[in-house]
Amino acid sequence: MDLPKEATDRRARSLAILASESVPYMSQLPVTETSTEVKPRAKEEIAYRALSLLTVALKGEGLQQDLVAGIVRKHGLASHLTPKESVFISNPNPSEQDGIQFAWRYECAWVLLWALGYVEELDRPDQVCDVASAVGVMAERTTSEFLSDANQRPIDEVLDAADLIYRYHWAVVSARMKGQPPPAELDDGIVQERHYALNWLVRYMNQEWDDISTDT
Repeated sequence: MDLPKEATDRRARSLAILASESVPYMSQLPVTETSTEVKPRAKEEIAYRALSLLTVALKGEGLQQDLVAGIVRKHGLASHLTPKESVFISNPNPSEQDGIQFAWRYECAWVLLWALGYVEELDRPDQVCDVASAVGVMAERTTSEFLSDANQRPIDEVLDAADLIYRYHWAVVSARMKGQPPPAELDDGIVQERHYALNWLVRYMNQEWDDISTDT
């Protein structure tokens, strides 16, 4: 069966980036979805997901419960939190492990801020995102301003990023299975979180946020 040219061209661009960075790759990995196969998520849905992720990450980092509750009220997030997020947000004494896990959501939020045009470029996943800048995007705006100021990226750009992170993740997992560190100074945690967020953006397997798969 002939593969869509859009998909094979996208894979070729991703492989060229990996080769330029000396990141191992498997050229036979499947192609990803095309723009005709993916229904872009609405700007409002992405925006509320980004606000929710920033809020749970702030709590994961140790923000006081009353301040977290204030952010939830300010942006009307109660109905936008996932079941797992709601449990975490409402727990005044979460475990250290839960705090660490949700603090990682800054990296997912960064991807969504990029998809909304608040972040100019997704740099290669080897350094943590600019947390202060990410939080500032939310703190400096009302909910309506956060929505109106967003400039959603075309689905083609999102698909490019999703294809590339899929192949970065394969390289990281392959190295781990061999007992080796991530190649080319990639950060496996950042790669994982970005893959998670991008798969949600492209509706990979139509999974809900709490159940997103990051297959490689």
